[in-house]
Amino acid sequence: QAQLVESGGGSVQAGGSLRLSCKAPRTILSTFISNTLGWYRQGPGKERELVARIIPGGSTNYADSVKGRFTISKDNTRKTIYLQMDDLKPEDTGVYYCNHRTPSGNDKWGQGTQVTVSAKWGQGTQVTVSS
Repeated sequence: QAQLVESGGGSVQAGGSLRLSCKAPRTILSTFISNTLGWYRQGPGKERELVARIIPGGSTNYADSVKGRFTISKDNTRKTIYLQMDDLKPEDTGVYYCNHRTPSGNDKWGQGTQVTVSAKWGQGTQVTVSS
């Protein structure tokens, strides 16, 4: 059984929402609570970057590009972290990874889940020019 199990990725149009989940079935509760829990992403041709994290005690940090749109949360009872993503933009496209970092700096990573955001198009309007 994988240590971190992610779910919730998919394809949406710009402006849509997705909710990612990351369960840690093999992590004992005390370890889950003491770890820094985060979400990272890697866009096409880009390096992996931090999206959001919760540090022990409950404080949260967000990348500037997602502030006001994404919300990270956790459920200790379920040993699960979530990433609610609203008002998604095409530049949010990428593979999203959950991360557990111990106080000593050891990392565990999820397998990654793909998020694809397509541009939204209007329905189109006909323009006719007559001579």
